[in-house]
Amino acid sequence: MFDFLMTDEQMAMQEEVRDFTRSIDRQYLLDMDSEKIQFPREILEGAAERNLLGLRFPEEYGGRGLGWVDECIAIEEMATLGIPPACLYSLVSIVGECTCEFGTEEQKRKYLAPTIAAKMFCSEALTEPRGGSDFFGATTTAKQDGDHFILHGQKRFIVGAEGSDYFMVYARTNPDGPPRDSLSCFLVDRDDDVEVKHVYGLMGARGGGTGRVLFRDTRVPKENLVGGLNEGGRIFYRMMIPERLTSAAGALGGARAAIEVAARYSTRRKAFGYHIKDFQGVSFKIAESLTELDAARALVYATATAIDSGKVSAGRLRRMVSESKKFATEMSWHVVNNCMQVMGGIGYTNVYPIERAVRDCRLIMIWTGTNEIMNLIIQHEFYKEMGADVKAAGRDTEWDAAEAFNEEEKIYE
Repeated sequence: MFDFLMTDEQMAMQEEVRDFTRSIDRQYLLDMDSEKIQFPREILEGAAERNLLGLRFPEEYGGRGLGWVDECIAIEEMATLGIPPACLYSLVSIVGECTCEFGTEEQKRKYLAPTIAAKMFCSEALTEPRGGSDFFGATTTAKQDGDHFILHGQKRFIVGAEGSDYFMVYARTNPDGPPRDSLSCFLVDRDDDVEVKHVYGLMGARGGGTGRVLFRDTRVPKENLVGGLNEGGRIFYRMMIPERLTSAAGALGGARAAIEVAARYSTRRKAFGYHIKDFQGVSFKIAESLTELDAARALVYATATAIDSGKVSAGRLRRMVSESKKFATEMSWHVVNNCMQVMGGIGYTNVYPIERAVRDCRLIMIWTGTNEIMNLIIQHEFYKEMGADVKAAGRDTEWDAAEAFNEEEKIYE
């Protein structure tokens, strides 16, 4: 967040998170990247001890009752530790959104409160081997059997799977219904009928416990159904907000950290007798990166403010969070590559963290909906809004042309 727009309370909270990030040992982060640590529960437990998890949720469940602007401030700071810690930190917000907004009081007490306290760990099990972007094409099924549902299928690329105690899972409960009315959402406890296989060989974003989750006729109590039977689509549309805005906020922190490293290097490194920051080829890359970062930050926090206001339509919010996710993640990719270019060959080594930043930030343009899917949503919501409320656009500038009334030239078919 721009500090001149922050309240005193927000600045104090930001400093709390910064103090926490400074407390994390560098070796711990290196061990995550080398997968010596496959799930960093200590980071989540440490954040919980400082009451930094689930900031948006009511105090009665352990949160602070804050808003999305506050949450984005915290995630941006957490992302200076790297993409995996920020993502796992955000999972409390993502899965918590489902439980808090659609869950029963019993589900909130059983799952939300201990998750905020880091007594339980969670994952969102959405992507399947046969489809990532095609969410409504999910093939995992849940068949009712008395007081239980029998869950069968598999999910993959599930961040946090390695250490999760329960999973938020979408499964098909109405195979003959239209796609958007055929899925249901469940909170599924990890037991002997839930198999987690750790996924190795990730290019980046390592140490986050990414895995494949297999449900082999897993029995799920009916009281673990969230929202209602066949209402998974309704929940999914709401979940676009936390999934994508947390990714966008994380992209800000990652890009900011990279700029700080590269800019500092440019004030120390000399070539041809000058500090390299004195060469426009270098300093202009820093300038370009700062401009993109500030533009993305403005969009992300405007989106967070729009959500907090409660005055913006659901369609407009879906468009804004999609714009934020797309723009911020692409900004991050461009910025960290600029930073590597500024640093030259040494940036390509593990002497500096830029090479890890490049590997990590490549993923965020793919997860929580690829940026191509973001384009699909952005244009869809824009055309829908334009058609529904033409007058709201203000002056109709189509007629401000010399030959505007020449109907013979306006051929549309």
